[in-house]
Amino acid sequence: MMNKLLCLGIGLSFVGLVGVQAGLTLPPPEDIPEEVLRNEIILEARSPLDGELLTAAEYAELEEKLSQPQAFIDLDPTLEQLILLLHIRKTINTLIPFANF
Repeated sequence: MMNKLLCLGIGLSFVGLVGVQAGLTLPPPEDIPEEVLRNEIILEARSPLDGELLTAAEYAELEEKLSQPQAFIDLDPTLEQLILLLHIRKTINTLIPFANF
């Protein structure tokens, strides 16, 4: 008899633990997800280009503009030539490592 009561007690404990575990796996439906709570409201921001203070609307506009791919960027011809020369210098330095150009 004692053995049956012991088994019954262990069984009920196990069922109780499984029931508690099943209830803890999902949050209540009215709970706000952590991802939503972690989002910050940007009231003032700095420009990633020059560090200038921007309002939230200006920051959103700038982010939208920066996210769009730009096909061509107009550069000063002198700057384009300098970039080309730097690329050539880098290529020469990779081919001949001890050349100090």
